[in-house]
Amino acid sequence: MAQENGYKAGFTSKLQKAYSEIQKLRLQPARELLNAERKTQPDNAFVPYLDNYADLHYLLISEDKNAYKQLSRLEEERLDKMAKLPDNSPYKRFLQAEIRMHWAFAKLKFGNEISGSWEIIKAYKLLEENQKKFPKFLPTLKSLGLLHVLIGSIPENYTWITRMLGLKGSIQTGIQELRKVAEEEPVFRQEAELIDLLLHAYTLHLSPAQLARMRQLPEEQPDNLLYHFFATTIFLKENKGEEAAGFLAKAPSGSAYIPFPFLDYLRGEIKLQRGDYENAQESYLLFQRKYSGFNYIKDSNLKLFMCFWLDNKDQEATRFINKINAGGSTIVEADQSAQRFAEDFLAGKISPSNKILYKARYATDGGYLLQAMKIMDAVSENSFRSWPEKTEFNYRKARIFQKSGKINQSIPYYERTLTLSRKAAPGFGASAALQLGYICMDKKDKVKAAGYFKTAMSFKKHEYKNSIDNKARAALTLLGE
Repeated sequence: MAQENGYKAGFTSKLQKAYSEIQKLRLQPARELLNAERKTQPDNAFVPYLDNYADLHYLLISEDKNAYKQLSRLEEERLDKMAKLPDNSPYKRFLQAEIRMHWAFAKLKFGNEISGSWEIIKAYKLLEENQKKFPKFLPTLKSLGLLHVLIGSIPENYTWITRMLGLKGSIQTGIQELRKVAEEEPVFRQEAELIDLLLHAYTLHLSPAQLARMRQLPEEQPDNLLYHFFATTIFLKENKGEEAAGFLAKAPSGSAYIPFPFLDYLRGEIKLQRGDYENAQESYLLFQRKYSGFNYIKDSNLKLFMCFWLDNKDQEATRFINKINAGGSTIVEADQSAQRFAEDFLAGKISPSNKILYKARYATDGGYLLQAMKIMDAVSENSFRSWPEKTEFNYRKARIFQKSGKINQSIPYYERTLTLSRKAAPGFGASAALQLGYICMDKKDKVKAAGYFKTAMSFKKHEYKNSIDNKARAALTLLGE
């Protein structure tokens, strides 16, 4: 049937150019290339595959609910086109799996977790089958490697689900597969390398060499907006606010690129961390004016609250607390955290003394460590009344010492955090245990490291449960546990 329809999979030079343009977030020129190729090659499976790839990038960035409803109807149609490829083509199952993975990420982004999870399971089965049928076909490993890492970092109390569904994960195997593609498969090299770096940044642990590589990518492709975006977010995550600001300042713009209001949110984050409250407000408000999505609404209102509250303009701050309750979703952790803060603040559970802790937190997040230490040196544990505040005081001190390279000075504060967190603030206890695990890992004390990672996972309900458990599980896997 496939051969009767004459369907084929040819990644022509023009289509490879479109693929590259999508990865740069230059969606308009990418679609022009795709439309031109569609006219001359209507039966080429790579055209609907790249249509789908472009749609994924648009949906993840725009969070356009109407477009999501309309575009999601095209999934089955595109899968049907992939099904027309001959059974002896290694691209048949690979492209079917790619389309399912694209929609898995889109559905998870839009809060359709069950449907998104089933897409991942179906994609995994297709990739596994393709790997058995065509073991030398390297593109399979790009996506299979990603899934192997994600499945391998699932917390232990959920692994029974993956076993029941026949999903096998291994962080080491997944990383090896991604690197094999990056080294030996020129077409998918860029995507495989970026996936590898992002997995280390957000699930595993970035090495100095990987951080250096992340610095190089935007320099190698100054017209690549996606590289500038990820460099900004990764360096923010690594507490290097000034470097992040540099990548953001050089980010390309223009009509060829997809509108990206989230970049204004990131500008606000950097200014808030610097303590530049007035300019931070402007960036967050600009983000809200341009943005029509649903994530980070609550969080940006929290940050606007902070811009006034930390500047001792409490009356102006109040209206943004009320806005947190009024709109936005709670899909991402940042919005969940904002919602909890608003509820606690309105219930009178957050005292003015918390301003010190938030100022120190934001300064630390941006890598302004001297400023953060100066803030914290003005107070002691006894300056705070509640157990959560005392716990956070010790955690903040520990983080500043750790980020300043004074590892041994951070340890007692992390241990004190662990002790106090049993009475309250389990999130800080879990975070402290995770960091102590990393410290012991760096010191080659595998037994102690494993103990701390297990302790991190033992904390029950808290706002960072999923991300901390994933990181701890990934670290335990690397330790052979």
